[in-house]
Amino acid sequence: MLLHTIRKRINDERGFTLIELLVVILIIGILAAIAIPSFLSQKDKAGDASAKSYVRNMQTAEETYYTDNNTYTTALTDLQRVEPVLTDVPNPGGTAPTAAAITDITRDYRISATSKAGVTYTINRAADGTTTRSCDRPNVGGCNAASTW
Repeated sequence: MLLHTIRKRINDERGFTLIELLVVILIIGILAAIAIPSFLSQKDKAGDASAKSYVRNMQTAEETYYTDNNTYTTALTDLQRVEPVLTDVPNPGGTAPTAAAITDITRDYRISATSKAGVTYTINRAADGTTTRSCDRPNVGGCNAASTW
């Protein structure tokens, strides 16, 4: 009797129709088409945020280096000694971060780092103490239309 009941249930149960399966696959495909580009965009933004943070850390290291040496430095290794976190560059294998003088390294500097998306973020400190931030690819990643961040 029990065996007969089990066989009857197996024979009575029906699976999904081909149309139902295709509709489910179509819905999953549409959701994936919406979600994947959004995810990739967030990944680029995260890389840009990493490069921005790196440049800000370089700025802090430059100011600390100046306090100790009465001059800014153009050597990334000097900045890495001041701030060890700078050894983790935002774009490994890509464009290396840079530190340079604008006109006179004892009075001003320009530091920059490039994200994995290829956007270079720069901080300039002029001799009069004013600081400006810029990026080289407007409307890409975290670089807005005005080329600032």
